[in-house]
Formats: sequence, C-alpha cells, structure tokens
Amino acid sequence: MKKSLFTAIVSTLVFALAGCGSATTSQTHQNHEASSSAPAEAPKEQSLLDKVKADGKLLIGTEGTYAPFTFHDTSGKLTGYDVEVVTEVAKRMGVEPVFQETQWDAMFAGLDSKRFDVIANQVGIRPDRQEKYDFSKAYTVSTAVLVTHKDNTTVKGFEDIKGLKAAQTLTSNLTDIAKKNGAEIVGVEGFNQAMDLLVSKRVDITINDGLSLLDFLKQKPDTPIKIIAKDPNVAENGFMFRKGSTELVDAFNSALEEMRKDGTLKKISEKWFGADVSQ
Repeated sequence: MKKSLFTAIVSTLVFALAGCGSATTSQTHQNHEASSSAPAEAPKEQSLLDKVKADGKLLIGTEGTYAPFTFHDTSGKLTGYDVEVVTEVAKRMGVEPVFQETQWDAMFAGLDSKRFDVIANQVGIRPDRQEKYDFSKAYTVSTAVLVTHKDNTTVKGFEDIKGLKAAQTLTSNLTDIAKKNGAEIVGVEGFNQAMDLLVSKRVDITINDGLSLLDFLKQKPDTPIKIIAKDPNVAENGFMFRKGSTELVDAFNSALEEMRKDGTLKKISEKWFGADVSQ
C-alpha cells in the first residue's frame, strides 16, 4: 500500500511538472512570435539635399535660349547670369552642376517628374506658384517691358494692347500682364522666337524682361523693335524647387547669402548688366 501510494504521488508530480514545462514553453514561443511579428521601424527617407550630396551632382533645368540669363555663346558653351549664379551655388555646396536644357513651357513638368532638382531660369516668385513649389530668396529683381515693331505708331502703353497679338511663353508671369490688358496670346517657345515673330510682324507686341531686351538690343542694335513702356510692378525671381525640398532650399539660401556678403553675386551681376540687379 505504501509503495502504491508513493508511486501515485510521484506520478502526479511528474505530470504536474510536465504541464508547467509545456505551459512555459508555449508562453515563451508566443512571446517570441509576438516579438518577431512587431513591425520594424521604417528607415528615415533621404532628403533631396542628402541625395544631391550623395550623388555629387545638382540637376538644373534651364532654357539655354534666354540671353543674358541662360544661353549659348559663339563657341557653343552654355553661359549667362543664371548659369553663373547657380554654378557658384553648386560649387559652395560641394557638388557638380549638371544642366538639363528644355523649353520654358516644359520646364515645370520636368521639375515635377524629377528630371531635375531645381530650375534656374528667371522664374518669378508668385503666390500661385508658391502654393505648389518652393523658392529660394530672390537673386534678381527686374521689370517687364512692352515691346513693339519700330513701325508701330498706335501702341503708346499697356492700355493700347487690347485685341492685339502678343508673342508670349504660355506659363510666364509676363503672359499674365498681356492677358490682364486684353491681348491675344500667341504661344512661343522662348525669347528668341518672340523676337522673330515681332520683327516679321506676325505679332503686334511682346511683353518681356527689361534686362533681356536691353542685352538683346546691345547685341543686335539694328533690330527694328522698340520699348514702349515699363510695367510699374517689380518682379522678384528665384530658384524654384519641388514642394518639400526644404533642406536644399536652405542650402541655396545660405550660399546666396554668403555670395551677397562677399560680393560674388554683385560681381556676377555687374559682369552681365553693368549694375547690381540682385537686390
């Protein structure tokens, strides 16, 4: 009897311990499963500035046909005020400037599709654009001018252009001035085409950047065009980026501020215009 009782007690203890072991093993397995199924923390998304620095190059959208800001000299080299300014900014950031040339009206789409990181092409800083894009601080201040053929004697000011044909790039802030004054817009790819249409009298007017017109007439003084009037509003132009490019914009602004303080921006401006047009 004693032996049977002892055997029963031992058996009971063995089963009890086995049950505890199973429960502990099961709980440990469940805890391990819970731990392994916990989502890993997502890596921080690389900023555009980090990408630019990692790649060692800055992709820049520009026309290459808009003197004296961005154009090709007689040797075929891309040059101009905007080209020199953004090249200096890239140098101070420690990266190589890589220019991607395209027509003005395709430039915003190119930025949207990430074909380039920034546009350097005298883009006016406007509230409607600021809703969708980021801008650097202004690096050029300019005035729009109304231009006609030299033979035109009827246009005396902006109030006279209603119903007239105006050669304009479709998305330019200069086009908005023409529309506001009732002109009929004839779309062009850029500055040079606008001049060609005006000279050949296929359009009546163009509204364009005053600095560009002065440079154009300096290079081609016999061109039969004339400046009729200046728009009273001053336009500020900046480098344009996709929305959310905060770190890259800050890097540009820091470089531009350094260039203002050490006189580099003024020097580039005076080279192209004979005056400081950066402020």
